[in-house]
Formats: sequence, C-alpha cells, structure tokens
Amino acid sequence: MVFPEGAIGANVFPKDLADFLNDYYHDKGVELVPSDLVAGLEKKDKAFTIRTKNGQAFETDAVVAGLGIRPNVEWARAAGLKIENGIVVDDHLQTSANDVYAAGDVAMFHHSGLGRYTRVEHEDNAVWMGKLAGRNMAGAGETYTHIPMFYSDLFELGYEAVGELNSKLETVSDWQEPFKKGVVYYLENGRVRGVLLWNVWEKVDAARALMMEPGPFKNKDLIAKIK
Repeated sequence: MVFPEGAIGANVFPKDLADFLNDYYHDKGVELVPSDLVAGLEKKDKAFTIRTKNGQAFETDAVVAGLGIRPNVEWARAAGLKIENGIVVDDHLQTSANDVYAAGDVAMFHHSGLGRYTRVEHEDNAVWMGKLAGRNMAGAGETYTHIPMFYSDLFELGYEAVGELNSKLETVSDWQEPFKKGVVYYLENGRVRGVLLWNVWEKVDAARALMMEPGPFKNKDLIAKIK
C-alpha cells in the first residue's frame, strides 16, 4: 500500500488514530510504503511491477488505484455557466443559467453545516441532491439543506461521518475504547465542523444536529455529547 502521507488517513484523522491505522494494517498483513508515490507501472505476462518515486519496486498480481476525481466541467464552462471548484449552484441547485441545474460530485453548493460553498464527492450527497434537483426542475422550489454523510470500512472497523474531516482543525477525541469505538469532533473557532463516528452507529442525525449548533464549544462540552 503506497501513499504520500506518513500514516493512513493522515490528512483526515488525528495523528494518533492515523498512526494506529498503520499498525492495524501491518498486523493484517499489509505491507505499507508511506511517504512515497507510484512513479511507474509495467505489466509482464500476468504480473505487474510497481516502481515508486523513492526507488522501490514491487511485483504484484493486481493493482488498485485510489486517485480521486477532477470534475468534468468543460462543457459547463463552454456553455457560460459559473465555474469555481465545480459548477456553482444556488440553494435550489440552479446554476447561473435559468432552468439549468447541477447535482452530485460536480456541483459546488452552500453546505448548511459548514456555512460555506464546497463540493462533496460521496454517494449520500449525490442521491439527495439529485432527487431535489429533479423535483425543482419540476417546479417544487425546495431548498437544499441536507448535510451529507459518508462512510468507509477498514477490515473489522468502520465509520460514518459528516462535515469536514481535516486533521489541521482542532480535534476532540472521545473514545469508549481507544481507536476501536468512539467519536472525534472537528472544531473551528469553537464550532463543530465535522464529526467522525468511529464504530458508532445510528448517530448521523445527532452529528448533523450538532453541526447546526452555533456553540462555541469547549473540549469538555463534547465529551459524551454523542455516544
């Protein structure tokens, strides 16, 4: 597993959780190559040779690449729609052109939980946004206020989350069992901007509600806030 950060999820998880994941994956038999990048890929017969920027080489039977996306907005730009980090939409998901709507990964919208414009590249956002855009194209006139969630599984561990998971933000970790079950809160100027529900289930709505509270919150205010 080759990745540019020093630990798995270092950009999104607190350092102690990211470091734990390195050990956790290693114990599962995964060979980690942190702080490196894939520089070359060659296929010979049925095997692949991976070469990294730092000069390492590996042979493997298959390759899975997690590369993220870049939104395809050139057609929208050519049509004269307002483009920033995606196709800009208003709170009804209408673009800068009348009767043209955008939804899903390409849409830059006002996130009610974050209080700013952003794009969200996750299933829940695409489903809710797509349905509302369709209703508004039929004349519903509804406002998009949904706070999208996202999720992942890591062997026996799993999480659901809302908002911005950014390890550069202030974080408050409330563990029921260290690194196995708990909640991590991400704060900016005393307001909750993200919630990571680590092996804690059916609490997404509580996390959404917390993001809408103005605060300000201190660390002690968040202990056992969601459990």
